[in-house]
Amino acid sequence: MDQQRRDFVKNGLIVTLTGVAGISILAGCKDKGEEEEEGEGQEVSPPEDLMQEHGLLNRVLLIYDTCKMHLINKQSFPVEALTNAANVIRTFVEDYHEKQEENYLFPRFKKANQLTDLVNTLLQQHQAGRRITDEIIQLSASKTATDTETQQLIQLLTAFNTMYRPHEAREDTVLFPAFRKIVSKHEYDSLGEEFENNEHKLFGKDGFESMVNKVADIEKSLGIYDLAQFTPKV
Repeated sequence: MDQQRRDFVKNGLIVTLTGVAGISILAGCKDKGEEEEEGEGQEVSPPEDLMQEHGLLNRVLLIYDTCKMHLINKQSFPVEALTNAANVIRTFVEDYHEKQEENYLFPRFKKANQLTDLVNTLLQQHQAGRRITDEIIQLSASKTATDTETQQLIQLLTAFNTMYRPHEAREDTVLFPAFRKIVSKHEYDSLGEEFENNEHKLFGKDGFESMVNKVADIEKSLGIYDLAQFTPKV
């Protein structure tokens, strides 16, 4: 009887521990699955979305730098690369990205009476950038540019990049971080969805990715796509 009792307790303990372990494993799997589902459903916040687009803008600024150096050094390069880059600035940065800022962010800062001087400066720079882009598109489309027109193009590319590097840096470090403080959580979340819907309406489901691919093609045509070439040899 004692041996049977010991066997019964031993077997019961094994069954119990096995059951507990099984429940733990299942719970772990459930948690992991829920986390994966939650991760898949998470939307990019409005500032994160705008910062990603600033990354695209930065790549076009590098294209502008490269074209400018070719012009200064009188080196041949595919001039259509400059025209295509300016068209990306026009369609994606100015007519979409900046319109999002002007329609959704700037009015809310003004309503909250927060960072109004900064907002006014940013808006003025948007307008100046569009005037520069008009001229870049016009001059880069010329097949027989004169020396005077080439110098004008160099000056325009310099002016655009000189303005936009501090412009986007100030938005990333001051304006965008402050945005969440002046709107409710519900409004903040709904704006992220609205931003995405606007992008899809204008550029299709893979709008941002398609623009990244366009910029990558321009970089390849200029020989600046390979990131490793920018690593200093020290």
